[in-house]
Amino acid sequence: MISLSGLNPEQRFATETILGPVLILAGAGSGKTRTVTYRIANMLMNHQISGKEILALSFTNKAAMEMKERVAHLVPPKYRKGVTLSTFHSLGIRILREDIHHLGYSNQFTIYDSADQMSIVREALKNYKGEQAYDKGVILSKISLLKNKAIGSEDFEKTDLYDPENPYDVAAAYVYHYYQDKLQFCNALDFDDILFLVVRLFLRAPEVAKKYSERFKYIMVDEYQDTNNLQFNMIQCLTSTHSNICVVGDDDQAIYAFRGADISNILNFERQYTDTKVIKLEENYRSTFPILDLANTVIKENVNRKEKTMRTSLLEGQKPMMWMAGDSDHEAAIVIEDIIKLQSEGRALSDMAILYRSNNQIPPFEDQLRISQVPYNIIGGQKFYEKKEIKDLIGYLTVIQNPRDELALRRVLNVPHRGIGTVTLNKFLAKANEQKRPLYAVLKDETDHVAIKEFIGLIERYRHSFNFERTSLLNGINQLVEEIHYNDFIEKSYDSPKLASRKKDDVKNFLLAADRFQDKFAEDATLENFVERLLLADSRDTQSSNDDDQKNEVTLMTLHSSKGLEFEFVYLVGMEEEILPHKRTILDGTDINEERRLCYVGITRARQRLVMTACKERKIYNKNIPRFKSRFMMGIENCYKEVDRTNFGDMNEDEVKDYKKNFFSSLMKSIEDE
Repeated sequence: MISLSGLNPEQRFATETILGPVLILAGAGSGKTRTVTYRIANMLMNHQISGKEILALSFTNKAAMEMKERVAHLVPPKYRKGVTLSTFHSLGIRILREDIHHLGYSNQFTIYDSADQMSIVREALKNYKGEQAYDKGVILSKISLLKNKAIGSEDFEKTDLYDPENPYDVAAAYVYHYYQDKLQFCNALDFDDILFLVVRLFLRAPEVAKKYSERFKYIMVDEYQDTNNLQFNMIQCLTSTHSNICVVGDDDQAIYAFRGADISNILNFERQYTDTKVIKLEENYRSTFPILDLANTVIKENVNRKEKTMRTSLLEGQKPMMWMAGDSDHEAAIVIEDIIKLQSEGRALSDMAILYRSNNQIPPFEDQLRISQVPYNIIGGQKFYEKKEIKDLIGYLTVIQNPRDELALRRVLNVPHRGIGTVTLNKFLAKANEQKRPLYAVLKDETDHVAIKEFIGLIERYRHSFNFERTSLLNGINQLVEEIHYNDFIEKSYDSPKLASRKKDDVKNFLLAADRFQDKFAEDATLENFVERLLLADSRDTQSSNDDDQKNEVTLMTLHSSKGLEFEFVYLVGMEEEILPHKRTILDGTDINEERRLCYVGITRARQRLVMTACKERKIYNKNIPRFKSRFMMGIENCYKEVDRTNFGDMNEDEVKDYKKNFFSSLMKSIEDE
């Protein structure tokens, strides 16, 4: 038995409610992960439900891993055996590996990243007889949108989304057909295909949906407000034989409409599942009362929401501040000055975050951080697995796993250089196209071209003789790197020894990633699972965390990236009209509610202290334009303390001029030094 005495009354009720549909409205900082993991532990230990019948779905690998660790802490191994704690996409991969043959694919498929997708779109547009140039990104976004609405290439032209008078729609229809045919020919999926094909599989083969519904008799979904049409349909199919579905979420934190998330899924849950038990978690364990009071006051203005009011026992705390700055440079200066002051008082930089609506707000803060020599980390730089050298190695592993993957094959065919140029490649591509055969099969038939024979021999050896299932991933990849002399290739590719050294360090880190994967997943650490996990983790997983081993540096991130995180000290910058709410939302006349929810998310990231900033003017297109405080802060001035920082304290006019002069000279010197 496991005791539930440590839970508050609402958490305990949610934990003990097992049968039938359950909607847990979990406000910010209300301990939803604790509730979900205790619910799983209660099912396993107090109700003797088999772990094989329990499925819990989340959106990121980080969230899934946190659930696994917490359940492991609560439940002995013999009880938790067989429990599936997974992301939607990981579950989708698992289902497709088992049953994708119903759709005409082999279960040895690979997953294409954005660069691979763009390559196919580029190829399709070359074949398209249109009269104008098309933006490949727009076409690819259209395909992604259609897939997330469960619309296949064969159905697009029959929907209201297709306009035969719109050249982009006509081009997109052609490209979508070409794109899907190419993917299937290469036995590959893109990221959107994972759920798109699972839903298509369930609808075309209801017996498969029934199989999984009977397998998973108790289903939980985290962050339900972020689900899109595909995820909604997938859950419907998984509950086709029962109604034991528990969803956890907060409509007040629904901020991903631009990714296809549909807030109506959580708002209409009770209509979808009759006899739903609704449980509200309204006790906030994160923020002080003044911060929470501001958050509650802001969000209650939204009309289409589930009514709830967050409360806290942390009654003492500093009132949120609103600093009015002169311009963006002054805004950055006063924020970094405050960070330095906190640091001098012994506060850790890792407890501080600067949150902003748009990336174009970053430069002044980054400049000031550099000038002040304050360590910082901007979330959202180039991802590790998008670096050329890492993509080369993933390309090799992909071809070894799935030789039909033409894009991966073309990437590594002449890497390192082995004398297989564009002319030779085009000759074999034409031959493959003419014979309607995979490129690898055509290359495999070649007997005269020495370099091609050696390349095919290398791949075949790693596919068969040197089988990754009979050796560790680390040893296998390390041997491959040595055999193709990849580090020598790096040295020859870069003039700068320092840059070449960094690139070789990236290769070492890739090898370490393989070793960690081997340690963590043991018998499941196959080549196929390793490549798959790399691509899935890098596609949509959160790039940040409050982990214990994080460096002592200030975090800079967008409001969208901050969801799920918390910091002792938060600077919510740019609290102005046309920033938050965003100018695009105002001009388009679209729903302002999501912008208000974004503001709510930013406020509730703060534990102890919240500082908001707004500028009196900003330079836009080389002109100083007056700015105005965000409408979200209007009429609620009693919830925060406003301070006009343009008064510069007790400085006289000459001192203010000197301050600004020194600031800009320091800024220019820093830029010149770099």
